[in-house]
Amino acid sequence: MNEDMFSLKGKVALVTGAAYGIGFAIAEALAGAGAKIAFNCRSREHLSAALDAYNAGGIDASGYLADVTKEEEVTAMVASIREDLGKIDIVVNNAGIIKRVPMHEMGAESFREVVETDLVAPFLVTKAVLPEMMKRKAGKIINICSMMSELGRETVSAYAAAKGGLKMLTRNIASEYGKYNIQCNGIGPGYIATPQTAPLRTPGPDGSMHPFDAFIRAKTPAARWGTPEDLKGAAVFLASKASDFVNGHILYVDGGILAYIGKQPE
Repeated sequence: MNEDMFSLKGKVALVTGAAYGIGFAIAEALAGAGAKIAFNCRSREHLSAALDAYNAGGIDASGYLADVTKEEEVTAMVASIREDLGKIDIVVNNAGIIKRVPMHEMGAESFREVVETDLVAPFLVTKAVLPEMMKRKAGKIINICSMMSELGRETVSAYAAAKGGLKMLTRNIASEYGKYNIQCNGIGPGYIATPQTAPLRTPGPDGSMHPFDAFIRAKTPAARWGTPEDLKGAAVFLASKASDFVNGHILYVDGGILAYIGKQPE
């Protein structure tokens, strides 16, 4: 197979919320394939720390101060990236939050905050880059979805609603803009060991593990939590020529959890 199929040399990739965790790993993978990286943070403190992390990894990334839930800030960020780095070829809508609260206890404002970050922000960022991609008849958009695009669970009503919406936004972008040679796909991570999931993996004061940790290991055929590194290959594939006829697809990187009914009780 021609390795150039996976090359991103000369491409510019915007990865939102890529200061750490999944976003950072994806940006690292795209940079390793040759792309120039742009990312955003909402605070100067996080932006500075992220730039230090990229520099330590030998990645020449450009950071921008922007809240991707605010359209005017997204528009300004996209304009700055074009001026600094050139046309944006790849967008990874990674920025996201979760609030683990029983639905009957969750305030409407908290629900809206999750939806704004996990669903409205990908709409705004994609909207900002589409006109130029349409003009060039080329572009790759990758939305970071979730297993909660398919499944429900206690305490994540807002997150599941937003990620389910993001799955359908992904399919609709593919449907509407495929004629412009724009591919929009999603990555659906399984349970990944990140700061966001740390409360579910951290031992208690007595040294015992959270019950959810054992549950996830038992429910996953791979019998482990995923790592951000597990998502790198999927990201490079969906950003490269190798996926030019893949559109509207959600690639679940979950260790097999969605395919598995689980172990029977002993």
